[in-house]
Amino acid sequence: MKDFKYLAAFSIPLMAFLGVSLKGNWVWATPFFAFVCIPLLELIFPVDTKNLKPAEASSKLKLKIFDWLLYLNIPIVFGLVIFALVVVSSNNLEASEFVGLILSVGIVLGVNGINVAHELGHRQSTNERFLGKALLLPSYYMHFYIEHNFGHHLHAATPEDPATARYNQSVYSFWFTSTFRQYVSAWKIQIKLLKKRKLPFLSIQNDMLWYVIFQIAYLITVFSVFGRIGLLFALFSGIIGFVLLETVNYIEHYGLIRLKTKSGRYGRVKEIHSWNSNHVIGRIVLYELTRHSDHHFKTSKKYQILDCHDESPQMPFGYPTSMVLAMIPPLWFGIMNKRVPESMILK
Repeated sequence: MKDFKYLAAFSIPLMAFLGVSLKGNWVWATPFFAFVCIPLLELIFPVDTKNLKPAEASSKLKLKIFDWLLYLNIPIVFGLVIFALVVVSSNNLEASEFVGLILSVGIVLGVNGINVAHELGHRQSTNERFLGKALLLPSYYMHFYIEHNFGHHLHAATPEDPATARYNQSVYSFWFTSTFRQYVSAWKIQIKLLKKRKLPFLSIQNDMLWYVIFQIAYLITVFSVFGRIGLLFALFSGIIGFVLLETVNYIEHYGLIRLKTKSGRYGRVKEIHSWNSNHVIGRIVLYELTRHSDHHFKTSKKYQILDCHDESPQMPFGYPTSMVLAMIPPLWFGIMNKRVPESMILK
């Protein structure tokens, strides 16, 4: 039954479905659950630093249930988006209800959309990568697949990486710098890939061009079917989705920098270049994303067998709690700055 613990990741979309169905004050159930209840649960439940034994890891890799728990997010995410669009376009909602539903659906797009897309985007199967890209569509972040896999994992914990937050940089500043720089970086990577294959810009293999077409087509379809209100809802819930991702990006590598070797190149990415968290609730809800150090150490490793490394810098709280703290920069800096290794602080 332990293998079914990740069903808890569906608690967030469940709260969102309740909010969309019941409206009224229920529209705030998802934000309250995600950023009040889960952080409180993280403080109550113990930290689990235990790693799987090789035989256990091998056994879990053979169980398809872990993959199907990811695939199940596709109908849940798109079903919620369509359901919400029907409700907001056919009901006279109060402004507070509209905002609450935007936040609720946006949180699901970030947690069960982009986060799951991240896991599937690292898979070897073309079909799984396709599903991952589809989950990025409602948040207008399909370029994340290219930048993350071909950019971030190469440049993580360096000033060249858009998704690595600088020491003393606030999360609000990071939202803008990371979002803009990642998009530009994704285009640069795409153009390099085209040149390497000696293909023109207007090529069927220009994925970035396809992403633009798909995302515009998505918005046009929403507008055609659900009108202006539906378009506004889809637009802003998608923004909430990728802002949530950028908040996670912010805490994953905050202040951590790879040092240069004598040759002038950066040393390879190690376990010390990502913040790790073993708080069980955040681990389950985010499909082990919080064991981020091991993910960077071996990117092809599936979420259910990620390890904790003793040498990895440890967060004092889980990722959900840390996201809340990041929203209050003085508190975040007071807690985290002293945990950043002195040798990594750029003078």
